[in-house]
Amino acid sequence: MEAVVKVGGSLSADPSSLKALCRFLGGLAGKHRIMIVPGGGGFADTVRRYDGLYGLPAAASHRMAILAMDQYGLLLGSLTPNSFTTTSLVRACKAGIGSLPILLPSRLLFQRDPLENSWRVTSDSIAAYIAAEAEAGRLILAKDVDGIFTEDPKSRGDAVLIRELSASELQGRRTCVDEVLPKLLMEKGLNCYVVNGKNPDRIESILKGENAVYTHIIPV
Repeated sequence: MEAVVKVGGSLSADPSSLKALCRFLGGLAGKHRIMIVPGGGGFADTVRRYDGLYGLPAAASHRMAILAMDQYGLLLGSLTPNSFTTTSLVRACKAGIGSLPILLPSRLLFQRDPLENSWRVTSDSIAAYIAAEAEAGRLILAKDVDGIFTEDPKSRGDAVLIRELSASELQGRRTCVDEVLPKLLMEKGLNCYVVNGKNPDRIESILKGENAVYTHIIPV
């Protein structure tokens, strides 16, 4: 498996961009062996709202958020040509060129429960865990920003894109990735790329090892 691509839930706020990304990934599967892991998007936001209202046990809200990823994955499956949804990591890893697996992660994660049950873990860390299990060469996080910045680019006009940094440098910083991800990247020795899914050609640049606008997180 060349890469696991996590399609962030934030991209669902722009249907035309999400549809374009899904079409692009469907075509990309004709040249590269990739797997999609869904984010949570508005489905996970609903879980957060109910957690806030009812103070749910951590294990319950964690599982509900994972099921939200399944729902978003089914949406992505309906938008992505040459794709199929599956709950089996083995089946996803066996997919060849021309076939794009979208892994619905609840079955795998409910069986193993490998990650901390808290909101510190989001689909970012879940995708990293799956990428390591799939022995993928890269983890690509497709979000609605160009990468990791010195400040929040949505509120600070002087924010500067960081083109490359280590996972250890990322620890403890508030960014567009979750808190647990840096530790997982170091533990698994996994190279991670944060890229804007609204510019899907940049994903292909990562797969080809070409320079483009993104942030590369080195697993040290």
